[in-house]
Amino acid sequence: MANLKEVRTRIASVSSTQQITSAMKMVSAAKFRRAQNAIVGMRPYAAQLQEIIADIDTGDGVQTPYHSVRPVHAVVLVVVTSNKGLCGAFNSNVLKLAQQRIDYWRGQPEVTIKVVAIGKKASEMLVRQKDLQVGSHDGLLDNPDFDAVATLADSLMEDFSAQRIDRVEVVYNQFKNSLSQVLTCEQWLPVSGKPKAENEGRKVENDYIFEPSKEEIMREMIPLTLRSTFYRVVLDSLAAEHGARMTAMQKATDNATELLKDLRLNYNKARQAAITNEIIEIVSGSEALKG
Repeated sequence: MANLKEVRTRIASVSSTQQITSAMKMVSAAKFRRAQNAIVGMRPYAAQLQEIIADIDTGDGVQTPYHSVRPVHAVVLVVVTSNKGLCGAFNSNVLKLAQQRIDYWRGQPEVTIKVVAIGKKASEMLVRQKDLQVGSHDGLLDNPDFDAVATLADSLMEDFSAQRIDRVEVVYNQFKNSLSQVLTCEQWLPVSGKPKAENEGRKVENDYIFEPSKEEIMREMIPLTLRSTFYRVVLDSLAAEHGARMTAMQKATDNATELLKDLRLNYNKARQAAITNEIIEIVSGSEALKG
């Protein structure tokens, strides 16, 4: 059994750690609430935009450069992680799926792949692969401003319309609730139309009057929808990150509480054993003097 000084040192260390994790949990809870409000407010707008676009029949020649489906020779993989750690498996899950997609595209003939990393954890990990071109945009997470996110989205859309890239995929954690996230890989470009099964299953279509025309509306709305979707991805990841960190810090605090109970119990046992030994020595000495 460890001596009293060692146990006291461990108790002080665990208590300090418990205070830190508890404070971090409170900070994450405040950030999580703001991030949750942002994504909850953004989702209906993005969903409505996608619904309107889906109701415009792209089969009647209503096309944009972002609908162009062509043989894939250049792929951009957008990987969204966090700038900081201490959030459980949040980052490792994203990086694992991203590596699977990288390996898949590397296995395709004559396909080059580039990674756009949003978050320091993705940048630090993927930049180690010397044969992989990685662009870092870690600052987007410090202040998730729509204009800054839209600038990056516009750059990718310009490369796609100029046929410098043929496909864009996004890997991120989609926010579900404070306890769970949905690991997601989405095709961002080219824009995919509404699935046939959904068209066939719908009995009532939304009735729109198109003014001035479908073509002009599509040319204006598709870029707006793509920017909104990209911004939603960033907000989703931020909310999921703060939820994961809050949960991880709560678990760490609970583990520290349980460890403190065991340490205090061991400390009391060691203290009682020391006192008992001292009493035995005193009694033994007294009996020796009597003899």
